Amino acid sequence: MSGILYVVGTPIGNLGDISQRAVDTLGQVDFIAAEDTRVTLKLLNHFNIKKPMISYYEHNKLERGEIICSRIESGENCAIVTDAGMPCISDPGELLVKQCAEKGIKTVVVPGASAVVSALAISGLATGRFTFEGFLSTSKKSRNEHLEQLKNEKRTMIFYEAPHKLSAALKDMYNAFGARRISIVRELTKIHEEVIRTDLKTAVEQYADGSVRGEIVLVIEGAADDDTESEITLEQAAEIALQYMEDGLSASESAKKTAKETGFKKNDIYRMIVDNT
Repeated sequence: MSGILYVVGTPIGNLGDISQRAVDTLGQVDFIAAEDTRVTLKLLNHFNIKKPMISYYEHNKLERGEIICSRIESGENCAIVTDAGMPCISDPGELLVKQCAEKGIKTVVVPGASAVVSALAISGLATGRFTFEGFLSTSKKSRNEHLEQLKNEKRTMIFYEAPHKLSAALKDMYNAFGARRISIVRELTKIHEEVIRTDLKTAVEQYADGSVRGEIVLVIEGAADDDTESEITLEQAAEIALQYMEDGLSASESAKKTAKETGFKKNDIYRMIVDNT
C-alpha cells in the first residue's frame, strides 16, 4: 500500500509558531525530505524528534523526487519541509508535489507560517486581492521586464528580496511604479521584526544604501483605477524622469517616457527637469 507525502510548514523565525500537528507529523513519518538537513536537524532536535532525512533542494530535486516517490510507493510516509515557511512557495516542493500527483500518490498539507501572507497582513495596504511575485531576477534587463509587466497591476504586489539586492530593486520599482506606497517588512516573527511604511520615492532616498538587513518582504500598492485621479504630482513625475536620465536616457526621452506613465504633458515634465539640472 502506497504511503503519503505530507507538505509541512515550518516556522519562519519564531519556533513557537510551529503547530502541534506539524510536530506530530514530523514525529510520525518514516523519513523527511529537507531543503537543508542541517537546518532541519536543529528544528528536530528542539522537539526531540529523530528521523532519517534526505536532502531535497533546487539542484537535485528531479533525481531526488523520483527516489522519494519510489519510497512512498513502497509504503513509507514522507514529510517535505524547507528551511522556513511553506514548501513550494519560492522554495523546493512544487515539483515533488507534481510528481506525486502524476503517480497518484496522496498528498496532505500541514499548514504553517508564510512570509507572504504575514507581511501582507501587517503591511497596512489593501489585502483583498494580491499577487505574489517571488524574487526579482538578478539580471537588470529581466528585472525591468518583470516590473514593466506589472505596471498596470491593480492588486497589491508582494516580492521577496535579499538585502544586498534591495538598492537595485527599489530603484527599478520606483522607475516602474512611481511614488506608490510600499511596506518594507523585515525579520518577520524574529526579535528585530520591523515594518517600514513609506513610498517608493522615499524608500529609494532613505533605504537603498544597504542599511536594511535581514529577510525582507516588499509589499507595494497596486495601480489606481483608471477612473481614479492619480495622486502623483508634477514634481514627482519630474523625479521619475530624472531617475531615467540617471539611467542614461536623454531629457527628452525621459520626459516622453514619464509622460506616458503618469499622464502629465511631456513639455511640462521637460521644463521641470531642465530647471532642476
